[in-house]
Amino acid sequence: MVPRILNAADGGGPLLQLERQILDASSEIEHWFRSQWLSHTPPFYASVDLRNAGFKLSVVDTNLFPGGFNNLSEDALPLAVQAISAAVERRCPDVRRFLFIPENHTRNAFYLTNVARLVELLRQSGLQIRIGTLIPDITKPTPIDLPNGTTLLLEPLIRSGSRVGVEGFDPCGILLNNDLSAGIPSILRGIEGQQLIPPLHAGWSVRRKSHHFAAYSKVVAEFSERMQIDPWVLDPFFATCSNVDFQAREGERCLADNVSIMLKKIQQKYDALGITQKPYVVVKADAGTYGMGVMTVKDASEVTNLNRKQRNKMAVVKEGMPVSDVLIQEGVPTLEMVNDAVAEPVVYMVDRYVVGGFYRVHAERGPDENLNAPGMKFAPLAFDESCMQPDYASHPDDAPNRFYVYGVISRLALLAASLELEQGGQAV
Repeated sequence: MVPRILNAADGGGPLLQLERQILDASSEIEHWFRSQWLSHTPPFYASVDLRNAGFKLSVVDTNLFPGGFNNLSEDALPLAVQAISAAVERRCPDVRRFLFIPENHTRNAFYLTNVARLVELLRQSGLQIRIGTLIPDITKPTPIDLPNGTTLLLEPLIRSGSRVGVEGFDPCGILLNNDLSAGIPSILRGIEGQQLIPPLHAGWSVRRKSHHFAAYSKVVAEFSERMQIDPWVLDPFFATCSNVDFQAREGERCLADNVSIMLKKIQQKYDALGITQKPYVVVKADAGTYGMGVMTVKDASEVTNLNRKQRNKMAVVKEGMPVSDVLIQEGVPTLEMVNDAVAEPVVYMVDRYVVGGFYRVHAERGPDENLNAPGMKFAPLAFDESCMQPDYASHPDDAPNRFYVYGVISRLALLAASLELEQGGQAV
């Protein structure tokens, strides 16, 4: 089953020409990716949010600490195990013991189910796994019950010299599934002799979305030149504002000016291509996740006329961290529907491999709104088939061809993330 996509009469259509070009050039594309991975190391894992507007197919967010492995189809799990094995061998082939450090969401059953799935996949790849926690209140091994009747055992971290572990367990590697939004804890600083994956500068205390999209633009430019396509089709415009304080109403002029410039820039592109939709931008915190600190804007006046509730919503993100740096990103509407609800694909990757994905679905949100919000649901059905095996005899928009194309675009973001990490969190 493939989610319904609105037809041209509804205001857009699938990117059939682009899809056909990618399918026809798949051998060349795969060779190009292989050559890239000879020079760059992909992140251990990542997830990418995509938007298919019918006239544009673009990455809108890339997460280096993905938390939805529990939403993957069961059919995707064997490939995930193989990819994890490849990722471990690439970084530390002699590693046997891994310490897994999750987020501090002990009350979030969905996230904990993700942790359980990840731990299971790591064990199936041949690793010994223990779960260490950064939660200060957990001072002894603490079982956490899961909805399916199983339990996770969280153990307090122990620092011994320049190494970190848990009681009776000195790991060779440490896998973070905690995005460090609240900052880098002292217990993880200055570690020696252990692989820390991803590196600390991949966390939101250092990382910036604007740096990622600068790297993504660079990758897309090279890819588009090879494919002889307009890079805008794959790459959203973006700008940034610093020293913004939504509650104190500081930085409003920067925001309003950049929103106005961006809307005009998008409109010019729409006019040139005959696109009749109304442009919009998404204003979001330059650091942060979980869909927090995000708003859709269709007119510059909207950012100067926020009410108190809207200001409070934009002022802080996860862990109560204040927002000061803001990304203004071209809005890409989604035309995909699952059971008459707006949907967007989320693609999951381990090492350089696409291992599956799902659709984020929200029945109460529109095609130009943020779907990563309370009330969202997940549908793995669309990714039952591999994203790496196109069917050349089928229509470009049929499964698995659409999802192969999604995998190609997602791997462009994966390559951008590798460039980003190589720069140590600095602009590429």
